[in-house]
Amino acid sequence: MRKKIVAGNWKMNNDLNESISLINEIKEVLVEREDVKAIIAPTFVSLDRASQLLKGTNIGLSAQNMCYEDSGAFTGAISAKMLKSVGCEYVILGHSERRTLFGESNSDVNKKMKKAISEILTPIFCIGETLEERENGEMKTVIEKQVREGLEGISEAELTGTIVAYEPVWAIGTGKVATPDQAQEVHAFIRNLLKEMYSEELAENTTIQYGGSVKPENAAELNGRPDIDGALVGGACLKADSFVAIIKNA
Repeated sequence: MRKKIVAGNWKMNNDLNESISLINEIKEVLVEREDVKAIIAPTFVSLDRASQLLKGTNIGLSAQNMCYEDSGAFTGAISAKMLKSVGCEYVILGHSERRTLFGESNSDVNKKMKKAISEILTPIFCIGETLEERENGEMKTVIEKQVREGLEGISEAELTGTIVAYEPVWAIGTGKVATPDQAQEVHAFIRNLLKEMYSEELAENTTIQYGGSVKPENAAELNGRPDIDGALVGGACLKADSFVAIIKNA
């Protein structure tokens, strides 16, 4: 049975002191569960201290992005090796904001996926369509292209354990949210696509999160659908009580 995974993407929020406070608050109110894994993704400047604070807990630590190069003249970039050195186990790749605001392509995401996997970092592989693409009936075409090109050259053995996050771009930070039926339809499509590309075993064992204005109020209904395995949470993860409530409702 797939484990539910709830990851909190802090985005460009919280300085070091604020990050310390939020982590301590989460630790105080979170009752760890066997069936739900919690992950937090602070900014780069807080990762080292976050790793120290999370020792002795079952909360995973993720970075929000990384470079596909090992080292060199890449000003402002962070390598997989650097992330591992401060205790990261996961890394978010292909987030819609990286794609839309910073121009990351499917090819860029593919190179990052390969690098993360080679460095034993678990990717949270993000995919999703814009409102225009959905309204034009291009949703499945866009998602299939993102999946096929993002995973090109990655074997089934290498992909095992990767987390997929479906995040409809039109529902991120807008207050809009896909209905449970809309989300289930896309999650099932992604799972069937993985089955076609790899195997039924990999598809059935791959965690597919939903991301897009997830809140405590809608988390339970979304996660009640058979192919939705937790959440990639944005704004609601910046308060300990709401983040922990989403974990509980998963």
